[in-house]
Amino acid sequence: MHEELLQQIKTGDLKSLARAISLVENEHDGYEDILRCLPNDSSANIIGITGPPGAGKSTLVDAMIGELIKKNNKIAVLCVDPSSPFNLGALLGDRIRMSEWYTHPYVFIRSLATRGSMGGLSPKIIEITDLIKSAGFDYIIVETVGVGQSEIEISGLADTTVVVVVPESGDEVQTMKAGLMEIADIFVINKSDRPDADLFEKNLHLRLAPSFSTRTREVPIIRTIATEKKGIDELITAISKYQREEHNEKNILLLTDKAWQLLVLKRMKGVNKVQLKQQIEASVKNKNFNLYSFVEKYT
Repeated sequence: MHEELLQQIKTGDLKSLARAISLVENEHDGYEDILRCLPNDSSANIIGITGPPGAGKSTLVDAMIGELIKKNNKIAVLCVDPSSPFNLGALLGDRIRMSEWYTHPYVFIRSLATRGSMGGLSPKIIEITDLIKSAGFDYIIVETVGVGQSEIEISGLADTTVVVVVPESGDEVQTMKAGLMEIADIFVINKSDRPDADLFEKNLHLRLAPSFSTRTREVPIIRTIATEKKGIDELITAISKYQREEHNEKNILLLTDKAWQLLVLKRMKGVNKVQLKQQIEASVKNKNFNLYSFVEKYT
């Protein structure tokens, strides 16, 4: 059954792809058989879009889709949303953003729930991304929920990580979270028509200078006005250039990080937090309770 489903996905059947994603996301019987049969021949470029809330990430992704479609690319977009506290589904799954692309034959858009994951991504994001790769897309854009420093999880998934920021004040960049500074392969200053954009860009360049940064390469800073589609072509060009120059070196690191994440999830699979709380409540009544001894039972 799973072989037939995979064959349909390879032919570009988006309904079969959507069905397979649901099977994996909800861990239905047989989902691991599907994953074990996935090919390793995709050249899809995974672009991670992250940054603080309000930076205009969704509008930027919408503009990027338009630019990539002009060049006859097939685009998949994964929008990772906060979870509903009631059913763990994607809270913003019914949103209108990117609405003009939902019926486009070259575009596939899916909302995923974080389901409590602290990294800004869905716990099954690695598996779902690999599924989408097998459907013959040229680009897979993953937009994170934007939850602060834990956004750095995207760097272990994306071939190219784009950090989107907006001009606030001249010294805003001085307090920018170190995690975001380190993971960015490309910085985008969106809403760059704001008055403080020049000063913000100057401070960002200073922060990325060798005296402040451990980087071995210069990080491009692209200015965009996503609502007006300005700067989008320059951003796509910068992404393509990064892929050509850095892909081979980063590919092994990405595979290693993905393997690590999958192993961690598998090792933690039998640990239920509710049951853990109940066991701790019972154990702490003992005056000799030791957290580290308690944890050893699960290792």
